[in-house]
Amino acid sequence: MTIYEQDAKTLELPWPFTGREAELELVRRSSAAGRPGVVVTGPVGCGKTRLITEAVRGTDCARITGTPESRGLPFAAFAHLLPGTVSLHRAVQLLSGVRLLVVDDAHLLDEASAALVHQLAAHGSTRLVVAVTDGVPVPGAVSRLWTGELLPRVALEPLPREDTGRLLTTAGLEPLTVGRLHRMCRGDLRLLRDLVAALRHSGGLTRVPECDEWAWRGPVPVTATVRDRLAPVLDRAGAGERETLDRLAFAEPLPLALDDLDLDVLERLEADGLIHVDDLGSVTLAHPLHGPALRATAGRLRSLRLTGAPDRCGPALAAERTALERGLARQDVRGVPTPVGDWLLSEGLPVPGGYAVVRARYSRLRGELREAAAWAWEGLRAVPGDARCADELDLVTACLGGSTGGYGRAVAARGDIEGALAALPGDDVFACYDAVRLGRPELAAGRLPAGGVFARHAEALARGDGPALDLAAGALAERGFLLFAAEAHAQAVRAHRDPRAARLSRTRAVALARRCQGARTPALAGLVLGELTARQRQIVALAAAGLSNREIAGKLTLSVRTVGNHLYSAYTRLGASDRGALPWLTDLREAEPA
Repeated sequence: MTIYEQDAKTLELPWPFTGREAELELVRRSSAAGRPGVVVTGPVGCGKTRLITEAVRGTDCARITGTPESRGLPFAAFAHLLPGTVSLHRAVQLLSGVRLLVVDDAHLLDEASAALVHQLAAHGSTRLVVAVTDGVPVPGAVSRLWTGELLPRVALEPLPREDTGRLLTTAGLEPLTVGRLHRMCRGDLRLLRDLVAALRHSGGLTRVPECDEWAWRGPVPVTATVRDRLAPVLDRAGAGERETLDRLAFAEPLPLALDDLDLDVLERLEADGLIHVDDLGSVTLAHPLHGPALRATAGRLRSLRLTGAPDRCGPALAAERTALERGLARQDVRGVPTPVGDWLLSEGLPVPGGYAVVRARYSRLRGELREAAAWAWEGLRAVPGDARCADELDLVTACLGGSTGGYGRAVAARGDIEGALAALPGDDVFACYDAVRLGRPELAAGRLPAGGVFARHAEALARGDGPALDLAAGALAERGFLLFAAEAHAQAVRAHRDPRAARLSRTRAVALARRCQGARTPALAGLVLGELTARQRQIVALAAAGLSNREIAGKLTLSVRTVGNHLYSAYTRLGASDRGALPWLTDLREAEPA
């Protein structure tokens, strides 16, 4: 078995710093001159070190790092800053000239170093930026930094799905692979980078011809970080627990019943948070990494003995499809568990075209446009020429601002509303709703379910009622229609007469649109540029026209670095990754409230 080694302590270039804009500003402000500093806490691998590195970039600072090996040596973390033998009082005096001290992995500091950090925070003139991992033992002197209110605390959550997606887009990964990595890593950036590096090194990524991106199908690579994440599980598991964990791993994606397993063992595993038992008595592993990792580390004979999921997936896959179709019928696309389809895809097994088209439609209506396109392509690979998958692909392309074929719904998304509606069955609710999305609610009158969220949106738009449009947007978002909600808020911007209400609707629309993977629909026209400063709009317009950073700098009498900084900020606000999206953005007419 090969173990792919990778130093994944931080996400260095070419992985860009992604998300965390609010947290970055908090750390910068807290560590500025005249402030005492800040403590950054969060789960392992969530990006604490990278956040702090970005926050203090270009600042003169000293750094120390706690390590497991040096926890028994007094002042070990400060060895490069202090003489060989020194008292705590003398150490505080010697470090009084350090204006900014970065303390990484403070939970691993020896007691003397932890006490020194606490004294510097309490009595010294040194500003401190301290990183601490959640869920592990922490020296009391360190925990008292924030519990004793010496320093403010910034608690990091795992990186959200949309930020993970933007990060992995820079690595050229296709959206279904992005989803798999996000589910498996749960915002653990160290594990994420480690897996991507190992997949590249081992040839585990294959080129997707349709989109010129890379896909991961097959087993998880057994990296050092994967072993680190699995080690606490195996260390606590006795023979009975390990057998049960392996049985659950090889049963994936299907759960096992309580009656098939030892109840005493299950109670111990549940107490440790390693398994999940649902209301029906079905048992699964709690963490999505554990199953793939256990399968990858099992021997050949053990694997042959326990493998058996593929021949039982048919009925479960059909049940998943039925659940998705039921949500579509109810006009409700909130998240539905789909472990079977996800497992088939990740293992590189065929995904039936009928299932793929439902997944594509469900994802599209949720605003997960790139995932919808990927599922449509999966269906076309399974059934070449499948008209339903081709139709879905046309619709996604239209939502992304691209050209489409002659399918009526796709034409509707591009503006020929009357012709599109005439070409469609009268009972196609989503087709009728397209007229509302395109600003023609009168064409959908009487064709939407009375009292439903689509009808409420249509009625509010017909009245030009901004507050009612915002309420409809909230109801749409609650049902999972994030793109539709963004469009309703965008329409509210034009309807509001109160400029403050219009600005709030714009902010909500842009926030939702950013989660829709590059959506470029007519209703969203003009929103994004309103998020930029006047200087950013000026630079974006020149960049969209094809000018280089140096040419823009010469034209506006700015430094090249300033132009680059403005463009980076603009990309972040627009949800764009590079210049490729700018021509479309600058072609949009900025919408103004009435």
